[in-house]
Amino acid sequence: MLVGEPLFPVETDGSADDKAGRVLVIACGALAREIVAIREKNRLDHLDITCLPAKLHNSPEKIPDEVRRAILKNADTYSDILIAYGDCGTGGLLDKVLEETGARRIDGAHCYAFFTGIDEFDQMEDDQLGTFYLTDFLARHFQTMVIEPLGLDWHLHLRDMYFAHYTRVLYLAQTDDPALEDAARRAADRLGLPFEMRRTGYGLLQPFLDKGQAD
Repeated sequence: MLVGEPLFPVETDGSADDKAGRVLVIACGALAREIVAIREKNRLDHLDITCLPAKLHNSPEKIPDEVRRAILKNADTYSDILIAYGDCGTGGLLDKVLEETGARRIDGAHCYAFFTGIDEFDQMEDDQLGTFYLTDFLARHFQTMVIEPLGLDWHLHLRDMYFAHYTRVLYLAQTDDPALEDAARRAADRLGLPFEMRRTGYGLLQPFLDKGQAD
């Protein structure tokens, strides 16, 4: 799938009747598995999906323009567009794109919050600052998303500099997968931090996707 190209493309001539009821989800690539799983489980066949690269999180200032590009590329094909991104470090700039285009995003500052529930996440933060969060995606891609970008394979001393003020790794699990739990535990070991786990399932992501069906 090319960036901005739908995963389950709908054939349309662009007319209002032809695109009626079709909804596009523009998502962070880190959520691709979860969104496809929700789509299939709940038979949300009216939903189409396109994903932007997860590595954009290393340059969050680029997210708004990439989302805008994907919206404009597909606006004539779909009756509604949902954005599966939190603010994700854009400082409100993503919401400005949504104001311009009429697309809607899921509530929350980031995926940790909408997986746990926003109030629940705020409580977790209050209870213990210094938490490094993992999701299924980050547990699966810890080497390429954390270790390599931070240079921890080549500069081992940086680990203690980067993580000196962290107190734990908290794995927010979307699925019941022993292999991912093991990967998350290994990630905590590599960071030299205590490991904790909480099963969240898909959190607010599922009802957000259901909005497309109701509307």
